[in-house]
Amino acid sequence: MPIHLDLQRTPRSLLPKLHRLFALSADKILALDKAWNPARGAPVFTRNGKYASRGWTEWTQGFQAGSPLLQFDATAEARFLELGRSQTLRRMAPHLTHFGAHDHGFNIISTYGNLWRLMREGKIPFNQHELNFYELALKISGAVQAARWTRTADGAGFIYSFNGPHSLFVDSIRSLRSLALAHCLGHFLLAEHDQRVSLLDRLASHALLITRYNIYYGQGRDIYDVPGRVAHESLFNTIDGSYRCPGAQQGFSPFSTWTRGLAWALLGCAELLEFLAARKPRAVAGLKAALVRAGRVTADFYIAGSFADGLPPWDTAAPNLDRLDLSKPADPFNAWEPVDSSAAAIAAQGLFRLAHYLDPSGKTPDAARYRSAALTAANTLFDEPYLSTSPRHQGLVLHSVYHRPNGWDTIARGQKIPNGESSMWGDYHARELGLLLLREANSEKYLAFFA
Repeated sequence: MPIHLDLQRTPRSLLPKLHRLFALSADKILALDKAWNPARGAPVFTRNGKYASRGWTEWTQGFQAGSPLLQFDATAEARFLELGRSQTLRRMAPHLTHFGAHDHGFNIISTYGNLWRLMREGKIPFNQHELNFYELALKISGAVQAARWTRTADGAGFIYSFNGPHSLFVDSIRSLRSLALAHCLGHFLLAEHDQRVSLLDRLASHALLITRYNIYYGQGRDIYDVPGRVAHESLFNTIDGSYRCPGAQQGFSPFSTWTRGLAWALLGCAELLEFLAARKPRAVAGLKAALVRAGRVTADFYIAGSFADGLPPWDTAAPNLDRLDLSKPADPFNAWEPVDSSAAAIAAQGLFRLAHYLDPSGKTPDAARYRSAALTAANTLFDEPYLSTSPRHQGLVLHSVYHRPNGWDTIARGQKIPNGESSMWGDYHARELGLLLLREANSEKYLAFFA
């Protein structure tokens, strides 16, 4: 078990680091807003410390507009609420009706969803017309996301990725939050001939296919079938809907585990379990059991495949990984393979949420183990060399990796691998993790997307 588990560490013990995180975060948010030209699209990741766009998909726009809302939640500074509101109003409307991507759970829940949650929790003044506006946005998003549908041979189906109708991405499990909220608000999708399509049914179908095809359980599906291994992509024949094979976009291979994909799976399963437990929608056969199984196996795989301090390599079968010692803390400046701080920020939240779902007290063995692993990763992330303290660097958390196979990540002079850079999703999820732990440390309401 490479992650060193300190069972005595608590969220409260991290309070000094959490306060420092949000103090630095405030300056980063304001500096980026001042410097960024919206005509360039969405900021995606940094090059030499400055945020740049990519023009691949605009899946990170919601993280820019949503970060001030998390900052307001953590600090109660009104200027960040107004910044998040104004960015949402100015930039997010086209994403509500974006039929071309699977990222509504990122873009829309981070913006309209956070504003809706803050009002539901009483953190911002109640206004019925404003609440109606947020709820209309969430309803539209859930239906638009659910319309992006591929039918499978067994009569089920999935929300297909921007690669096309053959492609099921593991990270899309977090987009199911859009369907969850829209369903809870009484919405549904109207298809051809006014057919009413249940958003809960589509959520369940998609989640079950992720747990069946993108996550492995050691059952001999192929010779690389290791329990907890995650495939970034599952490929289907669009003529008859049959499953064909795993695929990889940002990982090393279809038969290795890209750790950010692993992290998305872990967090997505944990959040859906929390949603099902709290909102108690009508039963969907087998969904809870499948999510518990997938959550546990991905959590165990993450713990076993990470460095001692909770940071993972970018891929668990990266070609030079054998040159690194997982029993030691990660070294982002090594000469062989990059670590991915963004995967750690996502996975740590998933580990903490899974522990909370299994046992809110954190005392049962598995809950204690997952909680400790989450706090170990957070303790590492929220300090140097991962926390970005220089005012000249626009990122908040350093050593994030975007697309290693495509070579999109900057390699600084004198370095042999990507390091020292940040990403919008890494910064956002670090803030989200920080807010989750801050609320826990201060005995405040537990943070959940469904309020």
